[in-house]
Amino acid sequence: MAEEYDYEALPESSSLYAQLMAGALAGIAEHTIMYPFDFIKTRMQVLSPSPQAVYDGISHALHRITGTEGARTMWRGVSSVVVGAGPSHALYFATYEQCKEAFGGNVGDGHHVMATGAAGACATIASDALMNPFDVIKQRMQVHGSVHRSVTSCAMHLLRTEGIGAFYISYPTTLMMTVPFQSVQFATYEYFRKVLNPSGHYDPLTHIVSGGLAGSIAAAVTTPLDVAKTLLQTRGQAHDAEIRRSAGLRDAFRIIYRRNGMRGFVRGIGPRVLSHMPSTAICWTTYEYFKWVMGAQEQQRIAESEEPLPQLKLQQSTSAPSATGAPAPAAGI
Repeated sequence: MAEEYDYEALPESSSLYAQLMAGALAGIAEHTIMYPFDFIKTRMQVLSPSPQAVYDGISHALHRITGTEGARTMWRGVSSVVVGAGPSHALYFATYEQCKEAFGGNVGDGHHVMATGAAGACATIASDALMNPFDVIKQRMQVHGSVHRSVTSCAMHLLRTEGIGAFYISYPTTLMMTVPFQSVQFATYEYFRKVLNPSGHYDPLTHIVSGGLAGSIAAAVTTPLDVAKTLLQTRGQAHDAEIRRSAGLRDAFRIIYRRNGMRGFVRGIGPRVLSHMPSTAICWTTYEYFKWVMGAQEQQRIAESEEPLPQLKLQQSTSAPSATGAPAPAAGI
């Protein structure tokens, strides 16, 4: 009988494909289910919007957008997320698993906050390089008055009018936001997961609670950087000349502070937290589920391959003569 495996670390013989597939499915689930809150967050963070796009809060934004533009508007740009989230999250989780193992995050029963935090940072650097262009396209499609209705048309317009640099103008800022975000998220998630479930057995409720707490905490502390990222990624559609000329994080911070003071750095914090709390819970729960299923299937395959063949019993009466030369009696007679 095969020993019960620890699903938190996939079997050593499991393929990279298992980690990639689990991560891709988790990423798509995370970004699509809570997409309307991300849409509202972007609208609230854009500086100098038109009068029709000034919102006093989440409920006001929801009412105004659905009332004047239709409910379908809140899903504009989701196709960019679906296209980018699959491969970027596959790379994200595969890098995390490999780095966590390399940094000693799977050794013993301790919390290993530094190891998991460092693994989360490495995963972010790799995945953001792939996801950043899709995130730029998504936010260009989300802003009020956007004429883009497809990922392809938006990408071609950006490339033609602003060049390839438009897809990566926010990448340094994105890394400055997502590296601490993911470090906080991974470390917080692993901490709560081990506190709430010391046995380490698969428990969906643990992943939901731990993921929600990790996502909300990480989202709240990194909101100022997210506001700056939104300014840089939507600058091409701004009518304000100063915003259009912004070239990096320093310019973005200066503009935000001069126009809105310290309050400007927490614009959209409500929908950002409300978006990340359930989406991170969904992401981790989906990832852990598929990791558990794939790990169980791999363990079963290994157990079946190692199962010994049945022993054949040979009757002595037909295989060996007795000492007297007569056939030996059959067993049991």
